[in-house]
Parts: sequence; C-alpha cells; structure tokens
Amino acid sequence: MKLTLAKSFALFTLTFGITLSFVLLNHQSPLPTKPDPMARTFILWLHGLGDSGPANEPIKNLFTSPVFANTKWSFPSAPNNPVTCNYGSVMPSWFDIHELPMTADSPQDEAGVLKAVQNVHAMIDTEIAAGTNPNNIFICGFSQGGALTLASVLLYPKTLGGGAVFSGWVPFNSSILQRVSEDAKKTPILWSHGIADRTVLFEAGQAGPPFLEKAGVSCEFKAYPGLGHSLNNEEFRNLESWIKSRVHSSS
Repeated sequence: MKLTLAKSFALFTLTFGITLSFVLLNHQSPLPTKPDPMARTFILWLHGLGDSGPANEPIKNLFTSPVFANTKWSFPSAPNNPVTCNYGSVMPSWFDIHELPMTADSPQDEAGVLKAVQNVHAMIDTEIAAGTNPNNIFICGFSQGGALTLASVLLYPKTLGGGAVFSGWVPFNSSILQRVSEDAKKTPILWSHGIADRTVLFEAGQAGPPFLEKAGVSCEFKAYPGLGHSLNNEEFRNLESWIKSRVHSSS
C-alpha cells in the first residue's frame, strides 16, 4: 500500500512534530549541577522523511545531565530528492523509499543508502579530526534517519560510541555484512520501536536484531506497546541513560 504525499508527509513530520512538542512540554528539567570533567562528545541526529534538521534541534534540550555539558550536537538536513512512495514528489530524503508502510521484505534503495552513508561518514571524520574520541561519537536517527544510522554505524571502519535507531529498518540485504569491519562490530546498537507503528511496521524493526546477530553486533532492542510512528519521553530518557553509560571520561 502506497501513501500519498500529504499522508506520508503528515505521518513523518506533523506526527513527529506534535509528539516532540508534547515531550518537551512535559519534560521536567532538574536543578543545574556542576558538570563532571568529561571529554567532548558528539551526537549526530538524522531526521525522518520530509523533515529537517533544525526542526529536531529541541531534542538536545531533553538531555540535561552534566555529562552532556561538553556535547556538540549536529542536526543536518537531508537533500531534496524524488521519493517513489510519494509518486516521485520531491522532498527532504536521505535516499529513496519505494513503498510504505515499510515491512521486513520491502525493496530497498541500497545505492542511495550507500551514497548517504558516505556523507554521514564525512561528518564523523570531520569530528574525529577536530579531536573527538570515536568512542564518544553517537549516531541517532528516527525512521528513515534510523535506517541511515544503522547503515552508517555498520559501515564505519572504526568503533564508535554507539548507534541509536528509532522506528527504523534494515535498509539493505545481508550481503552488506561482508563489509562490516571487526572494529565496527564493537559499536553497540540501541533499537527502539513502537508496536503500534503503522508506517514502519513493527516487523521491520524486529528484523533488525537477527540481522545484526549475523554480523556479531550487539543490539539492545526495546519495544513500546501502544506507540505509533513517533517518539516518546521514555525513549528519550532511555537514550540519555544509554549514552551516559558509554561516554568516556577525559581522565
């Protein structure tokens, strides 16, 4: 079943925007505390289809722990590309999506994914060249951005702090596993998916851990009952704790 441009855009941007606004309004910020001396960390957030980087920037305000006092955030925007599932309409898209809802067996634009991965890797390389420890670099993404997060982390030649996939899917077939380096296999993956997701079906998310297991990659999978194609407070709290536990101290 294919969605029209209006339906798809609303699902990927309006729903997410409303959800994010609700999360921000209901987030209670603790009293400021003196931050611990931590090395610089870098968090790259990749948005979903039809969205933009600036629209997602409020996410960083949810991470109030002193651990994030020296964190550099980046919210890039995808280039405008025609999208097949929207009958060729042009919109911000990291790569092509052939059909929605996304299932575990949906066809994938592997060439487009690999091209987008190169751009993400360039951002990571720049940050490492600036002095950030690769172990303190975290790639996170929602929906299409989650699929790109997975691809980028698996194909990066060094071990990173982690990759967090939200409502994403595996954007290529198992032959790609031959290109996953031993160092990349050490990068942990956090995968979160709503059971009530009708855009990227839960089955598409469930296919992730077995795929990663074939490559020997560690994956923590969390299912959220009643959650559709969006993000909620619990997911953000879990992400904050997950990253905190993996940040390397400057000492």
